[in-house]
Amino acid sequence: MNSTNRHLQALRPVKRLVAGYLALSVVTLAAVIALRHHASVVDDAVWVRTVLVTASAVLTYVFASRAARGSRGAFRRLRIVTAAMLVAVVVIVTLPGMFPVWLRVEQSVCGLLLLGCVVVANGRAVRSLFAAS
Repeated sequence: MNSTNRHLQALRPVKRLVAGYLALSVVTLAAVIALRHHASVVDDAVWVRTVLVTASAVLTYVFASRAARGSRGAFRRLRIVTAAMLVAVVVIVTLPGMFPVWLRVEQSVCGLLLLGCVVVANGRAVRSLFAAS
């Protein structure tokens, strides 16, 4: 199996998790747009959070795709972004009153998807594929 195929196979679970994260983020942003006139459900903080999460999900998917093709730089960015977003999600979910419950639940699901990415991408088998020769 050549190097590109090894990268693709090793990062397939990460790409699937990131695709789920991206899909959930887009659906959430669409819901925020649809509910924009309901201030009790969607406030400024919800707008900012959902836009930022969706943007990070798009970038994360790009990084995962490029890493799956063997890019070391994209792999490094993938590991950094997934870990940073996971930390941000933990903060969002644990701070009481900062966001509505529905968004905290959605962010919990995003956090689980990101946790899977962090575990797989930082595993020895995947990291060894990107080790400097």
